[in-house]
Amino acid sequence: METKNVIIIGAAGRDFHNFNTYYRDNDSYKVVAFTAAQIPDIDGRKYPSELAGKLYPEGIPIYSQDELPKLIKELEVDECVFAFSDLSYEDVMGISAVVNAAGADFKLLGPNSTMLKSKKPVISVTAVRTGTGKSQTSRKIIESLLKKGLKVVAVRHPMPYGDLTAQRVQRFATVDDLKKHDCTIEEMEEYEPHVTRGNIVYAGVDYADILEAAENDPDGCDVILWDGGNNDFSFYEPDLAITVLDPHRPGHELKYYPGEVCLRTTDVAIINKVDSAPQEAIDIVENNIKAASPVSEIIKAESTISVDKPELIKGKRVLVVEDGPTLTHGEMKIGAGTVAAERNGATELIDPTPYLVGTLKETFAAYPHLENVLPAMGYGEKQLKDLEETINNTDCDAVIIGTPIDLTRVININKPTTRVFYDLDEVEGPNLDNILENFIKKQQLQLA
Repeated sequence: METKNVIIIGAAGRDFHNFNTYYRDNDSYKVVAFTAAQIPDIDGRKYPSELAGKLYPEGIPIYSQDELPKLIKELEVDECVFAFSDLSYEDVMGISAVVNAAGADFKLLGPNSTMLKSKKPVISVTAVRTGTGKSQTSRKIIESLLKKGLKVVAVRHPMPYGDLTAQRVQRFATVDDLKKHDCTIEEMEEYEPHVTRGNIVYAGVDYADILEAAENDPDGCDVILWDGGNNDFSFYEPDLAITVLDPHRPGHELKYYPGEVCLRTTDVAIINKVDSAPQEAIDIVENNIKAASPVSEIIKAESTISVDKPELIKGKRVLVVEDGPTLTHGEMKIGAGTVAAERNGATELIDPTPYLVGTLKETFAAYPHLENVLPAMGYGEKQLKDLEETINNTDCDAVIIGTPIDLTRVININKPTTRVFYDLDEVEGPNLDNILENFIKKQQLQLA
């Protein structure tokens, strides 16, 4: 059988996982390249031979996705595999058209080809869009299971933007581990809320090795929680699948890939943020759940917001700094920081546009929907410095930090700051605690 030449189209995450699980030791295929999008400075590198396996002693080059048509011709590519998340169907099929026009087949790998089976019970938390509230959902589940005496290990969707070999398997137990692994702001936003609560988190590049490490964690493991990224489906086969939906983007649950896959395969659908979304939008989301996933249980929940220093907001001109991915490829115009500003009486939300420097100018050009809010971009040292300088340049009374981490720990801010915290509170439908009780009984878990 003739070997097929393959390009994997990705963004330093799902693409590497698809390679590891489906292509790495498969001599029916030759992966000739990865292409990269969304993440700066990923292209121009290699997927290293230490991870690529015996069929790839030289590793695999990573190119910019902009080069895709040329690469298909030059490398005589037979098929291209789409492997990143939170794109509209229009955008996905636009990439398909580029691939087909260059002569290659376009392919999507599904759960049966890429999910790994754990020896431990697995709960997956996924979403239909970036920024729906997966993190606070994951935290609530973990806290509930810990109170019942179970040991829970969280495994986070990949964000390997540094030395891929060194990041093969990462374990985070303390805030110091974030520095040890040279985490970006995006990584810290996901790991820090876990470790500050005493949870163990694993992430990295090779999710088979990560799974083995998590199952055998030195502190013990009864349950693995898959803490998803963007709107991707789980890398591990779940015994309980939970998907979070956002009524601030009604209808998106049926329009973005692979979020609809998460919805159609879920056991529990959580409509989050019902306290800040219009009833009409909530109804649209609920009706779409019933149509696409009629057997799933539906929970309506509030994203409860608290502020550590509300006096810095009331009557003040504030700069709101929000979670980067939520605002950029998540396409949200607001986040928790904006809601906190409005609820706590800020007189003005300052437009950061006149004060932007460096890479943040490029971010605002790429995402023109952004206004009166600053995404916390920090994929590398340059972006961190640009974020720091932009904040410090901005003419405002105070800075609202709406990201899940304390930004003042990683950059120096020359203005008063207040942090926003958010939690998940169910208000209608089954209680998560009761769902977890049933999960424990079904899995025959022994409580401490």
